[in-house]
This record gives sequence, C-alpha cells and structure tokens, in this order.
Amino acid sequence: MMRGRSDGSQKKRLITSVCVVAIFLGFLYAYYGSIFGHGTSALEYGSKSLKRLGSSYLGGDDESDGKQDEAKFGQEDEDDVTVKSFPVCDDRHSELIPCLDRNLIYQMRLKLDLSLMEHYERHCPLPERRYNCLIPPPPGYKVPIKWPKSRDEVWKANIPHTHLAHEKSDQNWMVVKGEKINFPGGGTHFHYGADKYIASMANMLNFSRNILNNEGRIRTVFDVGCGVASFGGYLLSSDIIAMSLAPNDVHQNQIQFALERGIPASLGVLGTKRLPYPSRSFELAHCSRCRIDWLQRDGILLLELDRVLRPGGYFAYSSPEAYAQDEEDLRIWKKMSALVERMCWRIASKRNQTVIWQKPLTNDCYMEREPGTQPPLCRSDDDPDAVWGVNMEACITPYSDHDHKAKGSGLAPWPSRLTSPPPRLADFGYSRDMFEKDTEIWQRRVENYWNLLSPKITSDTLRNLMDMKANMGSFAAALRGKDVWVMNVVPEDGPNTLKLIYDRGLIGSIHNWCEAFSTYPRTYDLLHAWTVFSDIEKKGCSAEDLLIEMDRILRPTGFIIIRDKQPVIDFVKKYLTALHWEAVATGKSSSEPDEDGDDIVFIVQKKMWLTSESLRDAE
Repeated sequence: MMRGRSDGSQKKRLITSVCVVAIFLGFLYAYYGSIFGHGTSALEYGSKSLKRLGSSYLGGDDESDGKQDEAKFGQEDEDDVTVKSFPVCDDRHSELIPCLDRNLIYQMRLKLDLSLMEHYERHCPLPERRYNCLIPPPPGYKVPIKWPKSRDEVWKANIPHTHLAHEKSDQNWMVVKGEKINFPGGGTHFHYGADKYIASMANMLNFSRNILNNEGRIRTVFDVGCGVASFGGYLLSSDIIAMSLAPNDVHQNQIQFALERGIPASLGVLGTKRLPYPSRSFELAHCSRCRIDWLQRDGILLLELDRVLRPGGYFAYSSPEAYAQDEEDLRIWKKMSALVERMCWRIASKRNQTVIWQKPLTNDCYMEREPGTQPPLCRSDDDPDAVWGVNMEACITPYSDHDHKAKGSGLAPWPSRLTSPPPRLADFGYSRDMFEKDTEIWQRRVENYWNLLSPKITSDTLRNLMDMKANMGSFAAALRGKDVWVMNVVPEDGPNTLKLIYDRGLIGSIHNWCEAFSTYPRTYDLLHAWTVFSDIEKKGCSAEDLLIEMDRILRPTGFIIIRDKQPVIDFVKKYLTALHWEAVATGKSSSEPDEDGDDIVFIVQKKMWLTSESLRDAE
C-alpha cells in the first residue's frame, strides 16, 4: 500500500515538473522569439503575402506546382486588394546591392577568377534567393545635404564609414568633422586639389584658358578607378560630365560617397565583360593611380578603353610608370608604350607624373600596320555597341567607312550638341524631324511634370535623377536649365539608343529591369518610369520585384514619376501603403499640349521612415 501511494505521489510530482518545464520553455520561446525571431516572423508573413501575389523575390516551397501566378495589370481576382505591408530587411542589409552581393557569391559557391576581377562583376540572385523586403536606412539617417554644398560635405550618419578618411588621410580624400564628412577635393595623385590637377591637364593639351572642356569639344569623360569621384565633381563646373566608375572593392563605399555628394557615378569594373556603354562614348578617359594592370591578357583592358573613346579621344594616365625610374616601372612603361603604339595611339603630352595619349581620327594607321601586328582588328561582324553580358575582345575596333571619311565624331560643341541631331541617328533609320519632334514633346512633358511637382519641390530639392527608359535622352535634355544630372537607362533588348544619348553630351547605361541596378540603396532623388512596367510585363518579369527595387534605389523623400496605362497605375496604387509611398499628383497625358494618348502620369513620394532598431541605435 505504501509503495502504491509513493508511486502515485511520484507521478504527480513528475507531471507537475513537466508542466512547469513546459510553461518555462513556452515563456522562453515567447520572450526570446520576440527579440531574436521578429525578423524571421516578419519575413515569413511577408513571404506568404507576396507568394499569393506572385513575386519572384520569394523562395521556399509553395502550394502550387512551382510556377508563379504572376499578377497581370488590369486582371481582377480574389487577391485584388491593397497590400498593407512589406517586411523590412535586417539592418545589416541597409547597403544591399543584390547583383553585387559578396555574400551571395560565397553562398552560391561561384568559381570565379579573382585575378580577372570576376568577383566584382554582376552576379544576380536566382528568384528563390532574392530578398522580398524593404531596405532600411541606417540609424540617424538625414535628408542629404543639397547641391552644390553636397560636393564638399555629407552627413556621416548617411554613410557611417570613416575608414577611408583614416586610410587616405595624407591624400585629402575625405575628413571627418563632427556629424559631417568633408571632401577637400584631393585624390591619390592630386593631394592639393582636383581643380589644380584638371587645369594642369588642360595646360598640357594647350587648351584655351586652361579649361579642359576645350570650348565645348570635351563633354563626356570616363574616370576609371575614381575613388570618391572628386575628379568628376570638379569637372562639372567646366560643363564636363564624367561617368565615374569603381568597384565595391577594398575601398568600399567610395561610389556611395560620390553619389551622396551628388556626383555622377556607377559601380563597375574592368574585368571580363564589356563596359555597359556603347562605342565612341567619351572624349577623354582618365586613370589616376587606378591600380589596373593594363598589360594583362594582351592589353584587353586598354582595348576596351579604346572601344569607348571617340575618334581623337584622349587617355590621361597618372601613375608611377609614367615617370619613375626604377627597374620594374621602366619595364612596365616600355611595354605599355609599345602596346599603345601598336594601337596607333600617340603621345599628345607628357609632363611630370602624367602622360596623355590620343586615339587616331581615322583608320589610316591601322591599315599601315605590318601584317600580323598585335592586337588585331576586330572581326567585321563584331558589333562594338553590343555590351550587355558580352565578353571583352582583345582587338581594335576600326571606324566605319563613313566615320573614317568624316575624320572625327562630327559632333557639335557643347551645349549645341544637346539639341543637334546626332550623326548616328541614321543607324536607327531616324530622321532629323523625328529627333526634333521627340525633343519638343519631352520638353512639354517635363514642364508638365514640374508643374505637378511644384507644391513639393524647390530649386535644390532634386539632384540625382534616373530616366529608367531614356530612348533618345530627351527627358534629360529638357532638364538642361536645372541643377541636376540624369542617369539615362536604355533597355538591353531594345534599340541601343544609348549612343545617341552620349552623342548629345549626356551619360547613361544599358540595363535589364528584370534585375537589380548596380547602385547603392538611397541613390536617386527622382525616378522616371515611362512604360517600364508595361515593358517588363511583356517580358514575364515581376512588377512587385520592380517596385521593391525602385524603393531600394530611391532616397527617402524622393519622387517617382510613372507614365503608363491606367491598369499599371491602379496596380501601383495597391502598394503605396506597403511601400511607405504617398500619391502626390495624377494627370492624363491628353491634358498636355498636343498629346492624345491614353497614358496616365502618376507621381508618388517616398516617406522618411526608420526601423525601431535604427531609432534605438540613433538614440
């Protein structure tokens, strides 16, 4: 009897203990899960919401057969409801660049050749590896300082990285001062200021009044390995616009600093793929101690520069090889000199630590080379303007018969070239009248845009703009009188009109909007999307993905102008709350002078928001 009672008592104690442990574990799960698992819960909730809407940003199992049930514009279904929220990415993703994500490369175990810089080239995530969350700003983020003050100072909280200030302290790249980071205008080769360095280059070339634009003949410049882009920033006062390019390498955030300053810049690298620019885009290329091995692979990187330089274009090279007398530098200089001589470049000027080479105006020199001379001329069927995902070739791009006879690019000096019909119009079968009409139409459209925006903006509100489907660049041309610059994007699968844009003295890039753009979050003050959503629907890509990508690259308080059909506008409106966007204005294209189309103009503004974690960190 005693044993039975003892057993019963033990069972009760065991049951009680189990219950206490279960309650305790439940408490722990609830408590710590709310702290550590909040992001997971949010992502899970967001994933379910987005899967139902057919976003390709999602991964994991789905109840369907694996095919995405992509939402179509104007298609009514049971899910045609306003989306209340998107999940927010973890704070560590505040600078995420999806197609230049080093972590993705590690996760996918890509076998890349580091010596060829393949790890700095674009490697986009597969649909199941994409993020479906909004990128949060860093703690303490502020509305960027306005141009032109931003050329010389930015908020430290917006780009909380100061290692370059310490690493380059002797070169005047940047200096931390309280809440701001200042940019004295120095560089690795021009410690005492880019302005003096630029003037000295103009003097080397005997340009009038030591101004590098040479009375409007030099307008577009390519600065490779640009650092924080002070060279490009100081060129702007001479009416020169530079495409400043650098990879996301050991000098991380250099391009982010450039863009925060309001200076045109882009992430990229001279690796294995052609640069996303057409042939004959730049009057001058520049490399100031850019740490590039120009002799590798039969000079393929110099030949890529040759491809994008205009007839008679210059390459300014400031590096120890140009002046040092030690054995290794002399060896490199001799080999490089021999290479450019075979490429038919000549030394236009050489002084102190800088040499400036000039590309020939015609094919004469190429034709006079000895048979078998390396590098060879490119094949006759090679398209020098095909660039998206195209491998570089170690060959010289000769001029067409027309260009050879013209002995130059045939471009008017800046600013006349902005509105002068480019010579390469004929490549597309476009007439002078078509060009002039396009210019006039977009002048009126942009005036209408600014009328709609006027309650929200002042003369210095906007600086970094992007035209997501630029066609001939007339949207950007219409902004000539405003203190802005425009990244003109041309779709990779349409007419390659980017060469017309460069011929107008503007800059831009080829891109596929089914993928993320090669830039940091919070880059642009305004995005212009003319029928971009309609275009990607035809390609079978996700409109939800595009919305998230547009939000990523748009600055808080920035604007988006969508010009598209009514079903597209209705589709976007469903996501305003979830994206923290608000409608600013709506207008019909038929209300614009001489417009009879059915496009709708819809303008939204991105709100300023911070995560609770960011607020705590800022405090």
